[in-house]
Amino acid sequence: MRTLIAQLARFGVVGAVGFVVDVGIFNVLRVTVFSPTQIHEGPVWAKVVSTSIAIVINWLGNRYWTFRKEARKHPLSEAIEFFVVSLVGMGIGLGCLWISHYVLGYTSQLADNISANVVGLALGTLFRFALYRLWVFNPKRTGAGKRPHKSATEISVREDALGAAETPV
Repeated sequence: MRTLIAQLARFGVVGAVGFVVDVGIFNVLRVTVFSPTQIHEGPVWAKVVSTSIAIVINWLGNRYWTFRKEARKHPLSEAIEFFVVSLVGMGIGLGCLWISHYVLGYTSQLADNISANVVGLALGTLFRFALYRLWVFNPKRTGAGKRPHKSATEISVREDALGAAETPV
């Protein structure tokens, strides 16, 4: 239980950094190059860009801090899985933003922030943490954690193959 609480705390810190990056970039892009007055789908594109940058920051923080003990020796497959989960999490936030902005007609910057960065982020975070813990950084999949002890059979087979057990000096 203590490990889970520590992981949740580290995940929260990494997520907070990612959140600041995501929200900051989203708002700058939404009022400049992706303004809805210039590009109809501007808020959605602003969110795609800001979340993509935050995903990279979150992967680094989670791989090297939150789940460092579960990190794999070969990070490529871990990174691919992390980004797949993160992209689905981004889709959850984008869905909330799209429904709020285009279906319900709440088009203000405040409404976009609430739908994408409060509701969407909360739902996406629950989804991501569960899949990061159960799939991407799962110690059973990564081979991380404690090394298994050799059984008596394995030891005796090795001794037989060597001819005699090594004795300490």
